[in-house]
Amino acid sequence: MARDKGFSPYLPITFLIGFGFFTVGMMDPLYDSYVQIFLSRYIPYKTVIGVIMSLDNVLALFLIPIVSVWSDRTETRIGRRMPWIVTLLPLAAVCFALVPYAGERSLFPLVALLVALNLFKQSARGPVVALMPDTIPGEYRSQANGVINTMGNVAAIVGTLFLARLMDVDTVLPVLGATKNRLAFPAASLFVLVAVAFLAAFVREGKASGRAARTEGEGEEVREPFFRSFTLVFTARDKSGILVLVSLFLWFVGYQGVLPYLTEYSIRTFSLSSGAGPLSMGMVGVASALSAIPMGYAASRWGRKRMIRLSLLAVAVLTTVAFFLLPAGKLLGVEQASLVYPFWAIMFLFGVFWISVVANSFPMLWQMAHHSNIGVYTGLYYTFSQLAAIVAPTLSGAAIDAAGFPSMFLFCAAFFLFAFFTMGFVTGGEKDDNPVNLEN
Repeated sequence: MARDKGFSPYLPITFLIGFGFFTVGMMDPLYDSYVQIFLSRYIPYKTVIGVIMSLDNVLALFLIPIVSVWSDRTETRIGRRMPWIVTLLPLAAVCFALVPYAGERSLFPLVALLVALNLFKQSARGPVVALMPDTIPGEYRSQANGVINTMGNVAAIVGTLFLARLMDVDTVLPVLGATKNRLAFPAASLFVLVAVAFLAAFVREGKASGRAARTEGEGEEVREPFFRSFTLVFTARDKSGILVLVSLFLWFVGYQGVLPYLTEYSIRTFSLSSGAGPLSMGMVGVASALSAIPMGYAASRWGRKRMIRLSLLAVAVLTTVAFFLLPAGKLLGVEQASLVYPFWAIMFLFGVFWISVVANSFPMLWQMAHHSNIGVYTGLYYTFSQLAAIVAPTLSGAAIDAAGFPSMFLFCAAFFLFAFFTMGFVTGGEKDDNPVNLEN
């Protein structure tokens, strides 16, 4: 009956799951913006601070796939993902609330708390992400992922524009004490705790997971040994899964090769203030928030692979245009500072097509997965994307050192074209496709 009505019956549960993403997404910009400031009170070397700040990416590389597979094997009355969520997310929220307080005491409690925070937060990420394909049928996962990505992008905007303002509130509250340079962290943590309460109260994962398994036509599950669960993806006769993983590594290298340097490039190139410099990155975020849901529906109609490859090609074209923007402006006699407006337009379109890639690649992997190994595919997605986030800034930075800032756009275009090529060999993952054959 629900399928006859399309995606609409699944909207409420999608928004509930998306609320979890929303609250976690509010923590990330606060963490990136202020933790380095707290660390700089005790550490004068940016290199050391950078190593500590990269802790979340390193932990994610290992924790997300491991805990995701463990959650595949968890069997409780409330489901297989929910026990991890209701345990780990509240612990992460408490640690996050205490970060500014630890930062005022000394370096050791601050670093210890950051380690605990990232252990809990990254461990929770896999089960939270896998909750959606457990509860939404395969043909509607592009739309559902579009909703969730929209909420995640809006959360980053809320965290940056609104919660961050709470750091300026100077008053004294019960329990919290003085709020100056503190309040945003416990406020974001409160949202996380509320989200967990809503998920626990309204998402009936146990029943939904069973329904998802039946709709995929699977019989009794065959539980593979822990490490074999991973190796099956790579040794299977059907290589579509590994091709998607290689492709997403390539496009994340391209994306992460531009984003970390975008603000500095904008300030230097267009003579922007420090406050206006992040607007280029903001254009990507706003466009992603506006486009995630439409791109999910478009893929449901025209095909996930087709939309991803079209979007990869579009980003490659846009970043190539960004590379030639300054020479073209000089040739036409346009003042360099005025070129910021077409550049913002390019970045807005970049965000539109980038979110099309992100919103539809996860559903492709989930469609290839069996009910018993959704967590495996979820974990591998993060393994490949986090590995790209670790190596990309160094590779792109080398290109910038060798050929100047604009070269990062050609770097991005090249990797998106590589991904366009590898995605051409993918044969599964559409909304009506069966899981891939894991036999070798």
